[in-house]
Amino acid sequence: MRKIIIGTVLVIIGLPVLLLLIAAAYLHTLNHTNGAIITSGQKREYLLYVPKSYDHTKPTPLIISLHGAAGWPAHQRNTSLWNQVADKYGCIVVYPSGTGIPRIWPMEGEALTADVRFISDLIDKLEASYNIDPNRIYANGLSNGGGMSFALSCTLSNRIAAVGVVSGAQLLPFSWCTDPTPVPVIAFHGTADPIVPYNGGRVWRTPTPEPFPGVTKFMASWAQRNRCGADPVESAVAPHVTRLEYTNCAEDAAVILYTIKEGGHAWPGGKPLPEWWVGTTTREIDATALMWEFFSKHPLRKTHAK
Repeated sequence: MRKIIIGTVLVIIGLPVLLLLIAAAYLHTLNHTNGAIITSGQKREYLLYVPKSYDHTKPTPLIISLHGAAGWPAHQRNTSLWNQVADKYGCIVVYPSGTGIPRIWPMEGEALTADVRFISDLIDKLEASYNIDPNRIYANGLSNGGGMSFALSCTLSNRIAAVGVVSGAQLLPFSWCTDPTPVPVIAFHGTADPIVPYNGGRVWRTPTPEPFPGVTKFMASWAQRNRCGADPVESAVAPHVTRLEYTNCAEDAAVILYTIKEGGHAWPGGKPLPEWWVGTTTREIDATALMWEFFSKHPLRKTHAK
């Protein structure tokens, strides 16, 4: 009987450990990466996709796509479906990995500085290995990755030609961005986003030191940065989607916002995330396709290049 009791206890103790090991192995499989660099004294990983059509004799656009908080590179690949665009149009896509557990893009201090250096060093590495067009390097991201895309527009405007933001978790006040360089931006936000509220403020799911800014206010600040005209043009593009565009921007640095009525914290046209947590994913527009169309019209201005 004593042996049975001891055995039962060992099984009870060992079962959670086994489950943790299985979960760790599963997450390791999900977090597939195929490249790494040492930057700021730390090993940083990324997932790179080079389409079969890549021609080393031709300058090729580079897309940098950033996952959200608690995400990972393969998750961003599967959500955004950027690889399909790469196959169709011949661009190279890289999905960098944030730091920590869960993986995030910290929006403050030395950690943010290190992340910016990571992205810059990653561009250097890819330029050394592939024929990257230096005038067609673009950043985009989901949620926390969208916030990081904003940070990159303010710190690497000499390298990043334009940015795309989906449900961007803007944890930095716009006043933090002291770079006056106009940077084109295309953004997508849902009015029923339970994680990044469209009208700004706080939500229990994302406790932050400061409340989120309202989406339209944040985009208006970006338009002011890009020295756009004061009156944006709004149009309906689908039954539940409107498009707001600021025109007459300096250096053709357009500012465009797609608003999805009752849309959630999700990538429009991409792989749906759990609706019970993030809300609905619209199929009325395709954010990745629209981003690519936008990016292709906005190469880096020669005056911005390093």
